Amino acid sequence: MSKNTTVKNPMKVITGEDTRWSYANVWEPKSINGGTPKYSVSLIIPKSDTKTVAKIKAAIEAAYAEGESKLKGNSKSVPPLASIKTPLRDGDVERPDDPAYANAYFINANSATAPGIVDVDLNPVLTRSEVYSGVYGRASITLYAFNSNGNRGIACGLNNLQLIRAGEPLGGKASAESDFSTDADEDFLN
Repeated sequence: MSKNTTVKNPMKVITGEDTRWSYANVWEPKSINGGTPKYSVSLIIPKSDTKTVAKIKAAIEAAYAEGESKLKGNSKSVPPLASIKTPLRDGDVERPDDPAYANAYFINANSATAPGIVDVDLNPVLTRSEVYSGVYGRASITLYAFNSNGNRGIACGLNNLQLIRAGEPLGGKASAESDFSTDADEDFLN
């Protein structure tokens, strides 16, 4: 038996370091439309990160192949991949008015269990304020087929997150640094 016995999961992807996190609900699970509360994050992947995009597309195809029987369900045939919902979306098409999604793809990942969150040195991130919508980091995700109440497609599960660097907060909230970075405040002594 060889020393390297790890089996690579073709449906698991680690995103690149320039992936930006948006709608980061990673500390507390949140219910969407009354559903089961889940941890979630929208991963914004620059179109220039062709390596990550290619890995996600390959993982979608692997999840499709692995989940054919689930996707078929009670139908006579498996629907073509092009006709089912897939999680990799084009920010320029679906979010044209949001500059954070310009020239990028995005994928929404979620999980019923809390993701592990580490920093660049693989130390656990314990300070909640370090993780917010707008930071950059890598994400471990797994793609899988689903067939629920007539909805069929490929979904994205959230495994773990690695915080790489701070970024401008998304959602219009200014950082404390930017609010207080000017030397002269006209209202200060008036």
